[in-house]
Amino acid sequence: MDIWDTLYNAARKVQNDRAISPFIDAGGVAAALVTKAGNIYVGVCIDTAASLGMCAERNAIANMITNGESQIDKILAVMPDKKVGPPCCTCREFMMQLDRDSGDIEVMLDYDARKIVRLRELVPEWWGTARFDTNP
Repeated sequence: MDIWDTLYNAARKVQNDRAISPFIDAGGVAAALVTKAGNIYVGVCIDTAASLGMCAERNAIANMITNGESQIDKILAVMPDKKVGPPCCTCREFMMQLDRDSGDIEVMLDYDARKIVRLRELVPEWWGTARFDTNP
């Protein structure tokens, strides 16, 4: 089993589409990431009636940050149909802002085809690169 299998299985383990309340659904999409330190974090989407929700990727990233890390090595998201799909633009932007080297994050786009790209390919000509050069 390779790291992508491990991440896919970790995401599937927490993926459980459910109603939390009449206003909130969770778990339709699940994500897993592995950090540069080798730790795995997972998250599920939280969808709300008032647009206050959170994507599975950002939930996994929040879990990572809560545990004191901020450098992602690889990430994938499992959609409701159990296929892996790309992160939304908000998640892409959030990841780019984490670290100077975030463009190197490997993002799985298709589990069956093993299609993997670097985050920089999904966010070409990112606006914030120069800020990393002027701020620690």
